[in-house]
Amino acid sequence: MLERTELAAMNREELTAWLGSQGHPAFRGKQVFEWIHRGRDFDEMTNLSKDMREKLKETAVAQPVKIRLHRKSSLDGTIKVLYELQDGNCVEGVVMYYKYGVSLCISTQVGCRMGCRFCASTLGGRIRDLTAGEMLGEILAVNRFLEAGDNSSDRVSHVVLMGSGEPLDNYDQVIRFLKLLREEDGIRLSLRNVSLSTCGLVPKMYDLAREKMPVTLCVSLHAPNDEIRRQMMPIANTYPIRDILEACRFYIRETGRRVVFEYALSDGVNAGRKDAYELAEQLHGMQCHVNLIPLNAVKERTLKGVSDRTVREFMQVLEEKHISVTRRREMGDDIEGACGQLRAAVLGGHPCGPEESDTGEGSYEEV
Repeated sequence: MLERTELAAMNREELTAWLGSQGHPAFRGKQVFEWIHRGRDFDEMTNLSKDMREKLKETAVAQPVKIRLHRKSSLDGTIKVLYELQDGNCVEGVVMYYKYGVSLCISTQVGCRMGCRFCASTLGGRIRDLTAGEMLGEILAVNRFLEAGDNSSDRVSHVVLMGSGEPLDNYDQVIRFLKLLREEDGIRLSLRNVSLSTCGLVPKMYDLAREKMPVTLCVSLHAPNDEIRRQMMPIANTYPIRDILEACRFYIRETGRRVVFEYALSDGVNAGRKDAYELAEQLHGMQCHVNLIPLNAVKERTLKGVSDRTVREFMQVLEEKHISVTRRREMGDDIEGACGQLRAAVLGGHPCGPEESDTGEGSYEEV
């Protein structure tokens, strides 16, 4: 069977050209593009002839992602979804409700090769990158899911690239995905409502800054110095904090956007007052914000969480040093809300696709 073309990965001009190559008139491009961005499959594209729909089903894929299962938190309404891709692999997403709208955390890779010690996503290594169409498909599938729910007017208004995978390790597809978000006749989501999280791939951080997209860059720092960071994140063996912070300053200059530093507090590792003072010194004078994350326990990992008192004391030090800081709202604790936990639980810790993976443990090859 011939491999089918993924239409969700195309912008309207590309889709129109592809349809033309299949013998369809140019005006069909706008119609099909709008249907795809509404989360519809070919059978639902009612302004196309039945014959055209049947031909498209033979040669193309409209929706490359479907929701295999979901779990809703009884605590805060957070919804964890497990997506199934066309090849049988699975990735995760998290739907979070805020006062400003509906935020969706999406995945950019099947698994991850960064090897961070606190993350469940990296346990099986990286299986493969997601395409831009699959990333968009995560949003489209959730919008369709929300449409069928009690609040049918709900739509994803904010996107966070913080699910499984390292976005900058899949740079070209991520950039294509970001451009698809603002396509005319598409979902038209402002890039100011998009946050992209990286563990610190310095060369790609510079590349992203040069794109001049108004995306919020979130850096998983998690340590006030390189010695501690190397204990938690293998990427620290390649890129020291000094280089990461310089790349952040470049990003701020190029985009005018502040940088957010993610900092997962782990008892006895990086959560003491001394650590807080050192972190404040590192970030002094930078246009930034620190998002403190009380660590989610991952049974396969040895790092431990912290008390509320420890979080408050850490925040107090940063505030005294005039560093903007908040504590991340803890969501979905009862539904395995942290990255990779649901996938690992459902699949027994094994990817649901090919078994070979690139773990990246201990080192990282520059991309």
